[in-house]
Amino acid sequence: MQTARFMGGTALALALSTIALSTGAQAHDVYADDHAPIGVMADHAHKKGEFMLSLRVMHMEMEGNQIGTDEVSPDTIVTTVPNRFFGMPGQPPTLRIVPTEMRTDMVMLGAMYAPSDAVTLMVMANYLQKEMDHTTYMGGAGTTVRGTFQTNPKAFGDTKVAALVPLLGVPEAGEVSTDELTLKAGVSLPTGSTDETAQILTPMGGTPTARVPYMMQMGTGTFDLEPALTYKGRRGKLGFGAQASASIKLDDNKWGYAFGDVYEGTAWLSYRPAQWLSLSARVKGRSMDQVEGIDPNIMGPVQTANPDFQGGERIDVLGGINLVGTHGALAGHRFAIEVGVPVYQDLNGPQMAGDWMLTAGWQKAF
Repeated sequence: MQTARFMGGTALALALSTIALSTGAQAHDVYADDHAPIGVMADHAHKKGEFMLSLRVMHMEMEGNQIGTDEVSPDTIVTTVPNRFFGMPGQPPTLRIVPTEMRTDMVMLGAMYAPSDAVTLMVMANYLQKEMDHTTYMGGAGTTVRGTFQTNPKAFGDTKVAALVPLLGVPEAGEVSTDELTLKAGVSLPTGSTDETAQILTPMGGTPTARVPYMMQMGTGTFDLEPALTYKGRRGKLGFGAQASASIKLDDNKWGYAFGDVYEGTAWLSYRPAQWLSLSARVKGRSMDQVEGIDPNIMGPVQTANPDFQGGERIDVLGGINLVGTHGALAGHRFAIEVGVPVYQDLNGPQMAGDWMLTAGWQKAF
């Protein structure tokens, strides 16, 4: 929560600075809705010789558990859900550890360069910190709580590289009626760790160090294809767009598993009351498959250790603010923030449910 408040406060301070420098004469042919909402990646290409830097910070929270679309309590999980690893030494018949809350913070640094009008190259690196709170129940059966613990891995994640091809060309600066269609051919490189560990609390009271489950790892460990197709349009003060994207795993990683393929679709509308300001509303749908295979080092009476309890379907609604400096020290600098909540979740559970997310960012083309 403190990280999220810090990011929101920082974004607000940047926005106020931008507004202060955007009053008076407008000297640059830039508009706040030239770009998509900050949570949409790879939405535009550049003209030959242009270079752009971007910095995004993202905070996501999860709370509670679901099986399908139904909420389920920790007590129900530990008394009804079988433990996949039952029969192995020290493994009880039902789950005995339940995750209750999770927070993810991500910092993403990106760069784009257009060697020609026909293609823009993009690279993005990220650093992640994840926190998950757990409740451990006494060994055997029943609903007697032994205690709680938290795991908190942090490291660099996977690196994204892509080529963006503008199928409809790149609009000239200052155009108020535009149409863009951009194809992304991307690959995710396995630079993120897949062997993060943490100290846990077992049902018998032990505190060993173990490999954290799948969703707490920093990367996929696989090369992933990440194509996308984005349409973006503007008619005067109204903007709109849609994007379809995917993350397709090409093989198992070194531990013998692959995260599920991800398919996403999003659409948005925006309104620009002033050159330097636009407001957006967006809906996003996401479908993620279960983990294929299993890491033999990830084992325990907790749902997150079961590859079958991963993935599902989800729909989010999001609102955002985009700002751009039009003259002075912040001319051409873009600042944006977007906040969203899930409105539908159908999870391969028991699995933690999403609660809310926030993305704030800065962009500048040269």
